[in-house]
Amino acid sequence: MLTPSSSALATSASSGWGQRLTHLPRDTRDTLFLLGLIGWVVMLLSPHIPLWCSGITVLVLVWRGVLAWHSQPLPARWWIVVLLMLTLGATLFTYRTIFGRDAGVTLIVVLLALKTLELRAKRDAFVVFFLALFTLLTHFSYSQSLLTATGVLLAVWGLLTAVVNAHLPAGRPSLGLSARLAGGMALLGAPIMIVLFLFFPRIAPLWGIPQDALNGRTGLSDKMQVGQVAQLAQDFSVAFRVRFEDELPSLDQMYFRGPVLSQFNGREWLPLRSIFPADLQVQSQLTPIGKAVRYEVTLQPHQRPWLMVLDAALQPPQLPQFEPYMTAELQWLAKRPVAELTRYKAVSVPQFRHGPLRREVGLTEFLELPSGFNPRTLDMAQRWRQDTRFQVNAESELVQRALRQLATGGYQYTLSPGLYGTHSADEFWFDRKEGFCEHIAAAFVILMRALDIPARVVTGYQGGELIDGYWTVRQSDAHAWAEVWISGQGWQRVDPTASVAPSRISSFTRLEVPQGVVGAAMVALNPALGQQLRALWDTVNNRWNQWVLNYTQDRQFDLLKHIGFDAPSWEDLAYILIGILVVVSALAGLWTLWEQRQHDPWLRLLHRAAARLAQLGLPIPPAATPRQLAHVLKTHHGHAPETQGIVDWLHALETWRYAPPPQSPQTAASDFKHLQAQWTALRWPAALKPPYANH
Repeated sequence: MLTPSSSALATSASSGWGQRLTHLPRDTRDTLFLLGLIGWVVMLLSPHIPLWCSGITVLVLVWRGVLAWHSQPLPARWWIVVLLMLTLGATLFTYRTIFGRDAGVTLIVVLLALKTLELRAKRDAFVVFFLALFTLLTHFSYSQSLLTATGVLLAVWGLLTAVVNAHLPAGRPSLGLSARLAGGMALLGAPIMIVLFLFFPRIAPLWGIPQDALNGRTGLSDKMQVGQVAQLAQDFSVAFRVRFEDELPSLDQMYFRGPVLSQFNGREWLPLRSIFPADLQVQSQLTPIGKAVRYEVTLQPHQRPWLMVLDAALQPPQLPQFEPYMTAELQWLAKRPVAELTRYKAVSVPQFRHGPLRREVGLTEFLELPSGFNPRTLDMAQRWRQDTRFQVNAESELVQRALRQLATGGYQYTLSPGLYGTHSADEFWFDRKEGFCEHIAAAFVILMRALDIPARVVTGYQGGELIDGYWTVRQSDAHAWAEVWISGQGWQRVDPTASVAPSRISSFTRLEVPQGVVGAAMVALNPALGQQLRALWDTVNNRWNQWVLNYTQDRQFDLLKHIGFDAPSWEDLAYILIGILVVVSALAGLWTLWEQRQHDPWLRLLHRAAARLAQLGLPIPPAATPRQLAHVLKTHHGHAPETQGIVDWLHALETWRYAPPPQSPQTAASDFKHLQAQWTALRWPAALKPPYANH
């Protein structure tokens, strides 16, 4: 607790700091403000640059701030050279190159920080401004989300404020005034920005981000180990959104197919033929049974070639630039990774039949199990086969028996089952009896293969929630299920998780990680608050994705169709831009004429008087004041009786401008109108032309 003396000292110290901040020299204040902006720019990039780069940047900015605070001289140039060499070496050590996106961004950040150590003149400040703006552009090579755009917009506003402030050299203009001016200029430029956004040709791949630009996350992988999908269930970020053209499919049909894992080495599940397109025989074995569903997918970038579709899609997604193709396991892939927000339309049939109806040689690869693993599961399968060896529909009966075992054997669906050992299926069936969907599906497929039933693991997404008219699927909806081959029926989807936890499939109930103190308190106060806030953010973010990030070439042409173009092309875009340029130029010319007419009325009246006297043949000096005009007139035409009236009027005009202001603006306006009326009533020497008419 502070004593009275210590409290007084603290108050004195704080007031001293406050007074120091208020009375800082302008150069110091402006430098600190610029350093703060650079810190904000670098902070936005901190998740994407090495820790040493962030540390060096902070140290340099703090060093420069201390020098500005104490008005000390800048360091010698050799300091900058040494730091630059160190950062070049660290960049080479980190990335093994100085080229590429990550290494390039790292060097740009370091150069931006080091340039502040050379901040001596306005020219140096402008270099820092533009380098900071360029650094801001690199943010979009990592993320184009609404949150990133908001942070960049604030940084741009701050930098524009610094530029405006630098162009106000006289006095000590407040940063608030500079911020208002910068915001006003940005708003004036907003219409031009919107027009360019709508009509500037979007030519791929120039318009977009390089393939290596996004380190996107995905809920799936081309291999599966115990615990992998369980960890991903804690990620609530959006994987993709779906807008159905008709009614939503039933909840138990919301399966979005991803990688199919058919090869098991005892610990890890791998794809068998996922990279090869399906042949005509495989495609012909895909037979729709139910009604087709039409929908549109907005897929988040994930750096994989997977195109998420509702299981199963008979036709390629409408994405010709990606050249989609279907694998033998019914997964749709693109010829290149999805590195940007991508939207496509697709048609699926949730109820279908797939695969041969009789056993073929190719099905044996879905029966293979490594030797020396899961002996207890193999023994159980041997007993079950003995029990059903005389049954006609033995395959279907064995599948149903395994599902009954899961439903009645005390098995649990949990987010944290812990690490499994070498015999993962044995541990699940006999020891732990708990696991996430991947444990359940993998153990089920191992049991099916041991029962001589072809089976494989299918990964993807199952479920979602309806937000803002879009079916939103998150990373936490990542799921794994099984497909088994039944004689006379072909491949059939079997989701063993539905037997352990039916609510996971029927109502999309999700397991949640333990909440922290703050989160638990919020839930206790208002259980629905967190869900409502998340839904609101998803709605806003979805609008951003649909209207801004997903404004593609196709949507640009659709806009032209709505305008009236039957077959839009690049030439039409050029014509529109030229037309807009002509219209804007004409409006600018009209604005200039209007502004001239709205110019200072006092100056306009003075210019009329000067022009009128020049017509009398008088030598009028440039930028003459009313008193100078009166002197010239009196010198050359003092004999004329009309001269005194004109001289008095010129003196009155000067008095109105430079004398102390009247009591109210209304009085000033009334006096000026009186001067205008006197101008029209002035009499000029008889030997000259009559005065101008008032216009």
